[in-house]
Amino acid sequence: MALDTRLDTVYTVNTPEGINLSLSPAGPMPRMLAWLVDSLIRIVIYIVTFIVLAILGSTGTGIALIITFLVEWFYPVYFELFKNGQTPGKKSFNLYVVQENGSPVTPAASMIRNLLRFVDFLPLFYGFGLVSMLLNRRFQRLGDLVAATVVLYKENEVLKTASNDNSTDESSEILVSIRPSMSLEIKEQQTILQFQQRQKSLTKERAEELAGLTGSLVAEAEEGAQAKYLNGLSHWIMGKR
Repeated sequence: MALDTRLDTVYTVNTPEGINLSLSPAGPMPRMLAWLVDSLIRIVIYIVTFIVLAILGSTGTGIALIITFLVEWFYPVYFELFKNGQTPGKKSFNLYVVQENGSPVTPAASMIRNLLRFVDFLPLFYGFGLVSMLLNRRFQRLGDLVAATVVLYKENEVLKTASNDNSTDESSEILVSIRPSMSLEIKEQQTILQFQQRQKSLTKERAEELAGLTGSLVAEAEEGAQAKYLNGLSHWIMGKR
């Protein structure tokens, strides 16, 4: 049985202080939606700028073009550096930009990742950027790879509450060890154990979604109880029988 061990895109970074940070990269869809929001905001700024400066004739048009250039290229840089890595679009989808090691994005990295947007946009509608994101587990476009940055999900209070509620429910639930109906390889056993550990930081819906990715491993589980089934397997693997 082939089991994809990449159940989640979360990766861990060890800080100099000895703290392990779990970082969750954002995929193409939420990033595209955030980009659309930011694009709409910039378009509104452009329209208002040209309307207001139209009274100055050709001089106003020249000033408006300069403002348009500055907004187009430095709008994301400003928010990434001074608003905790979040443009309005990213903030609306709970995303933020940081360095790969989890530290705040640097001015140089922010400039690089945004100046290379024109490359990611090629040949049309971020074609190169999309291909790049789909080819690496951290969903980094070309600008991110060069600048060593990554777009992450920002943990919020709602998720924390949901996670805490799930942990409480799980702790009050008596889990029965489940003997697997097939032989499990070492990597498969490790994946199941990692899932059980990660579940404490996931909502119930997300846990079920990830459990469903194990395919035939949860084929015998009832609908909506696949995560619980994997937890039962993890108890068996740990010898709690």
